[in-house]
Amino acid sequence: MKKLFTLLLLINTGGVFAQKLDTLTIEKIMRDPQWIGVSPSNIRWSDDSKKIYFKWNPEKADQDALYAVTTANNKPQKVSIAEQRDLTAAEGAWNKKHTQKVYEKNGDLFLTDIKTGKVIQLTNTEQQEESPAFSGDETEVIFKQGNNLYALKLNGGRLQQLTNFVSAEKNKKDGGSLNEQELWLKKQQLELFDIVKKEAKGDKLDSTKNAALQPAELKELVTGGNRVNGVAISPDNKYVTYRLIKTANGVKNAIVPNYVTASGFTEDIPNRSKVGRPSSTSESFIFDTRRQSVYPIITNDIPGIKDLPDYVKDYPKELEQRKKLNADREVTIERPFWSADSKNAVVVISAQDNKDRWIMRLDPITGKLTLLDRQRDEAWIGGPGIEDSAAGNIGWTDNTHFYFQSEASGYSHIYLVDVVSGTKKQLTSGKWEVQTLQLSNDKKTFYFTANIDHPGIVGFYSIPVSGGKPVKITGMQGGNDVSLSPDEKWLAIRYSYSNKPWELYMQANKPGAKAVQITNSVTPEFTSYPWRAPEIITFKNRYGNDVYARQYLPKHPDPAKPAVVFVHGAGYLQEVTYSWSYYFREYMFNNMLVDNGYTVLDIDYTASAGYGRDWRTGIYRHMGGKDLTDQVDGVKYLVEKYGINPKHVGLYGGSYGGFITLMAMFTEPDVFAAGGAIRSVTDWAHYNHGYTSNILNEPFTDEQAYRKSSPIYFANGLKGNLLMLHGMVDQNVNYQDIIRLTQKLIELHKENWELASYPVEDHGFEQPSSWTDEYKRIFKLFEQTLKR
Repeated sequence: MKKLFTLLLLINTGGVFAQKLDTLTIEKIMRDPQWIGVSPSNIRWSDDSKKIYFKWNPEKADQDALYAVTTANNKPQKVSIAEQRDLTAAEGAWNKKHTQKVYEKNGDLFLTDIKTGKVIQLTNTEQQEESPAFSGDETEVIFKQGNNLYALKLNGGRLQQLTNFVSAEKNKKDGGSLNEQELWLKKQQLELFDIVKKEAKGDKLDSTKNAALQPAELKELVTGGNRVNGVAISPDNKYVTYRLIKTANGVKNAIVPNYVTASGFTEDIPNRSKVGRPSSTSESFIFDTRRQSVYPIITNDIPGIKDLPDYVKDYPKELEQRKKLNADREVTIERPFWSADSKNAVVVISAQDNKDRWIMRLDPITGKLTLLDRQRDEAWIGGPGIEDSAAGNIGWTDNTHFYFQSEASGYSHIYLVDVVSGTKKQLTSGKWEVQTLQLSNDKKTFYFTANIDHPGIVGFYSIPVSGGKPVKITGMQGGNDVSLSPDEKWLAIRYSYSNKPWELYMQANKPGAKAVQITNSVTPEFTSYPWRAPEIITFKNRYGNDVYARQYLPKHPDPAKPAVVFVHGAGYLQEVTYSWSYYFREYMFNNMLVDNGYTVLDIDYTASAGYGRDWRTGIYRHMGGKDLTDQVDGVKYLVEKYGINPKHVGLYGGSYGGFITLMAMFTEPDVFAAGGAIRSVTDWAHYNHGYTSNILNEPFTDEQAYRKSSPIYFANGLKGNLLMLHGMVDQNVNYQDIIRLTQKLIELHKENWELASYPVEDHGFEQPSSWTDEYKRIFKLFEQTLKR
C-alpha cells in the first residue's frame, strides 16, 4: 500500500515537475511563445462603456479567442459567436453628444444608438461604403463609395451623390469621337445638302429642349487619370477638397525568390522599391458646391517653399544647379480639419524632402493659405504625435483654437494656436515626450501618455485644454498602455513590468484609483524561473550625454570576464524601459547568458525613441556613427566599473541591431571580438525609400552619407569572428543584402565569418526551429570566442 501511494504521488506530481524551469537552455526559451502564456491584445471598449473586449488565449488553443469583462464583474468570459456577429465596429464616428455612432462593417454602414442599444443598417449593397461621418447638422451621414462622396438622409433615407470624379471630361460637342476623315466628310455633307442642314438644326432644337427638362448634372471633377485621395467635405457641405496623385513612372521593384513552395518550383514574391526611386507628386483642389467651380489650393506662397536642405552645401555643383533652378519643393497637403461651425479650416502640409511641416489656415473661397506654425528640421521631421499618422495628433478644442504636437522645444509637446489671431501657446513642457494624445468628449481636457517620471516609465495624465500642471492618473510603475472608455469613466490598462509580461487591468478614471488585475496569463512553468528585472543605469558617452541601458550582472562571473552587448532593432525604438520588452526572446537569452557568467548590456543608443529630437536625429547622414560609439562607450563603462576583459566582448542584434553589429565588427575590431548579425542591412542604398531617405537623403544626392553608413564599404576591417544569419524570404531587408556582403567578404579573402540562411523565414522569424537554430549558433559563437 505504501509503495502504491508513493507511485501515485510521483504520477500526480510529474506534471508539476515537468513545468519547472531549472536551467535555461536555447531549446526551452525558443519554443512557441505559448509556453510563456498569451498576453491579452487588441483591447477595445463596447460603445456603451460597460464591457472591455480583448483577444486572449489562456487555454493554449491554436488561435486566440475573443473575451470580454464588464465593469461590474472582473471575471473574463468568452464571447459567443452570436455576440461577436452583432458587435459594432471598433472604429466609427460619433455625434456631438456622443449618443450615436455611425460605422462601417463588412462594406455596409450602420448606425447605433448608445442608450437603447438599437442598431440600424443604413446600406446593403455590393459596393464598399467606407469612412462614414455625421454631417455638420447631423441630419445626414456622409460616406465614401469608390472615389465619390454621398450623403444619406437619416430621416427618410434620401441618397444624394455629392461628387462625380471622372478620368476625362465628356466631349458633349457633335463629332467629339470622330477622327479627322469623318469630321471632314460630315462638314462636307452639311455644306452640300439642305436636308442634312435641316435635320441638324432640328436635332439641335430638340437637344436644347430636352436639356431644359433634365435635372442639373453633377459637375464632373476630372482626374486626368491621376489617383484620387483624401476626399473630404466641410460640415456645412459647401466645400469638397481632394488630392490628385500623379504616380511616378520608372519605379522598379525588387523580387524575393521563394525556394520552399507547395508547387516544388521557385516562386517570385513581388517586393518593394529601393531608396532613391522616383516619387509620386500631388496637387490639392477645392470644389465649391454652390458656385460649381474647382480651383487649386495655392502652395507657391508657403513660407520657405524654395528652401534648400543644408546638406547640399557639401555638393557645390548640385547647390549651384538647384539655386539656379529656384524650384518650389514638392509638398503633400493632408485633408482639411474643419471647425464645427465650418468657418475655419486647417491643413497640415509636409515637404516631400521631410525637412518641413507647416500648419496653415485655408481660405476655402480662394484656396490661399495663412501660416499658423512651421517646424523646420535640417535632419527630418518626426517624433511622437507628429509622424504617428499622416497629419499627427491634431484637432479643434473650439471653433477658433487648434491643437497639435511639435518638437519645437526639443521634445514633442502639445501646442494650441488661435487660428484667427495666430497666437500660439505651449501647453506642456519638459525633457519628456507626449506619446499619445486624446481630447475629451466635452473638449475641456486633454488625456495623454508621457514619460514624465523617467524616460522608461510611461504614465497616463490629464491636463486642461488651457494648460496647467499634468495630473497623473495611473499609479503602476512600468508600461501603461491605456484605452479610455467612450464615457471616459474607466481605463482599460495593458500593463507590464520588465520581468512580467502584459496583463489587462481596469481602473476608474480618477487619480489614485486602484487598478484591478483582470487577466493572469503567464504559465507556472514561466514563473518557476526567477526572471531578472534588469537594473536601468546611465553612463556618459564621449559627448557627455547620458545613455540609458539595461544592465544584467551575473552572481558568478565566468573567470574569462566576458560581456555581451545586445543591440535593439528598428533604430527609432525604446528598449530601455520598465515594461516587458518587445524583444522578449532576447530578454530570455540575456538571462541565459548571465546564468552562464556573462555580463550583458542593452543600450538605448543615439536615435532610440523616448529622449527627444536631438537624440532622435543624432544619426542624420551617418548611421553607424554616434549609435555605434554609444556601444563602444558602453563597453568602456563595463571594463572600468566591473573589470570586464576588454578582449572578451561580443555583441548581437537583428535588423538595425544587425547593421550595428556589422559596423562594430568592421570599424571597431579591437573592441568587439565576436558578433552575431541577424537580418542585417549591409548597404543602405538597397533599403526602402521612406525610412532611409529621411536619415541619409538619397544615394545620388548625398553619396557621402551612404558611404559613411553602409557596412559593405568597411568589410575589409573584419578581424574578429562574425556570424551572419538571414531569412531567405525577407521582404524587409532582402536576402540580397547579405549575399552581396558575402561576395564582398569572399573577394576580400576573409575567413573568420559564417552565414546561416533560413529558407522559410521572412524578416520576423516565425518557426521555433529557426529561432532555436539561430540562437544556438550565436551562443556557440560566444562560448567559443569570449571565454578563451
